[in-house]
Amino acid sequence: MPHATTGSPTVTLRPATTADLGAIVELLKSSSLPTVGVAESLSGFIVGTQGDDIVGVVGVESCGEQYGLLRSAAVADKWRGHGVGRRLVERAIADARARGIDALYLLTTTAEHYFPSFGFAKVDRDVVPAEIKGTEEFSSACPASATVMALRLDARRTGAT
Repeated sequence: MPHATTGSPTVTLRPATTADLGAIVELLKSSSLPTVGVAESLSGFIVGTQGDDIVGVVGVESCGEQYGLLRSAAVADKWRGHGVGRRLVERAIADARARGIDALYLLTTTAEHYFPSFGFAKVDRDVVPAEIKGTEEFSSACPASATVMALRLDARRTGAT
């Protein structure tokens, strides 16, 4: 249970392991998020843990060398509002930047007002690179009505969104 005192609860962020897969899938299901492709992209996932419990997760699915799909951002109900999600997304963005990814994309049906605080901006589906469009999440797991957002990570480019 989160601490009721000031400051963030003690949550450790670390790369996901194959042993975490079951708990990640359960957390995604309880958050009504797609689980398709999680096992195949597990190397790009980060979990937030409190003791032995996984209390949050986020993933970056690699899409070629230039692009990544930020996906599966979820925090257990009792840990929401304690900064766990923000820490996970910030870590995923930093890791993607360190890997040389030029841009991250995401799809959301509920959090289009959350992600601009990280620099993401809405984009039209027709400008999304083929590598992102080819993911199972983009092509079938998320509804066509989902908002598409992008974040440029390559600071050398102009007109970054």
